[in-house]
Amino acid sequence: MASLQVFDAVVVGAGIVGATLAALLGKAGKRVALVEARPPIRFDAESHFDLRVSAINRASQQTFEDAEVWPSIIAKRAHAYESMNVWDEGGAGEVRFSAAEVGALELGHIIENSVIQSSLFECLEACSTVSLFCPSRVVSIDDSERSKIVTIEGGEQLHSQLVVGADGPSSIVREMVGISVEREDYAQKGLVAVVKTEHGHQDTAWQRFLPGGPLALLPLDNGYSSIVWSLPADQSSRLLKITDVEFCRALAEASEHRLGAVTEVGKRAAFPLMGSQATSYIDAGVALVGDAAHTIHPLAGQGVNLGIKDAVVLADILLPLSSRDWGSHKQLRRYERARKGENLLAMKVMEGFKHLFSHDAALVKMTRNTGLNLFNSMPLVKQQIMRSAMGL
Repeated sequence: MASLQVFDAVVVGAGIVGATLAALLGKAGKRVALVEARPPIRFDAESHFDLRVSAINRASQQTFEDAEVWPSIIAKRAHAYESMNVWDEGGAGEVRFSAAEVGALELGHIIENSVIQSSLFECLEACSTVSLFCPSRVVSIDDSERSKIVTIEGGEQLHSQLVVGADGPSSIVREMVGISVEREDYAQKGLVAVVKTEHGHQDTAWQRFLPGGPLALLPLDNGYSSIVWSLPADQSSRLLKITDVEFCRALAEASEHRLGAVTEVGKRAAFPLMGSQATSYIDAGVALVGDAAHTIHPLAGQGVNLGIKDAVVLADILLPLSSRDWGSHKQLRRYERARKGENLLAMKVMEGFKHLFSHDAALVKMTRNTGLNLFNSMPLVKQQIMRSAMGL
């Protein structure tokens, strides 16, 4: 007979968002089961930079501090950036954001996903109220008389009032409970790589809007930069196949040689870009967070910060309650109301920017460049945008 274990919550998916939620609940003394299909990620200080990075804003940093993982992240690898330059291809329009304009030391940190995830795993392994089932997969989610029963590989049954789907854009939890998802295929891929440039990154995040999609160069330690280059799929495939020398030349040209020549490039990879929104963030005794609930275009680097905010809002709603009420539709509806509108708005705004800056008509280009320069000359408006992006 399968063993049955009782928890306050079962979180499925130990990516950044799911692990953050588990850490917040676990630090508050709640019994959490965290189920993850992949083995735990371990950080190797001798390894080269991870291809996948996140731009962590000040609000997400505060969340990691509350979860007591920020010191571990900083002790590994994290690079603060003090400014951001955004400019348009084929024109003189440009905006520069500086942390000093809002009285801050930095706008945020560029951090490898493996650094964040390994730090969260270390925190969770040290937390006596969190049980890790990793690697393991969910086999079924069933209703008992008063709760949910999650059956995982090996037959173990995890009994809880609440199941949280934090298992990414192809969420098994979402599929098992029958929540549909609306997708917008951007017909682009995000090409990622780590590069070194002649003039270094100057602790600045650089982003140029090109007709095929935006190119971002994000600062890492030792003068390296992580690039995220959004491109039509065929262009992305071509850039994956050319030689390193050819790629470095193409990247330098695409970035208008702002950082000089590209002198070094590591492994290159690409992933499809797609926006999505779950039709509902909740079901009976179930909540979706992060990419299981929504994904957006990466051009502003806000996807992971929106997911972390999902985790924070859900934890803030749950923790004052008795765990008997964690699966309550009324309480989960509070979470959905608090997050769905903001996430949908962010998705549509990013899509709007994508369409605006991919338009090649001369009049549109002129209007864009005029608008960028006008915006750059409005310090109060810039400060408000920066504070919003920083989560302040």
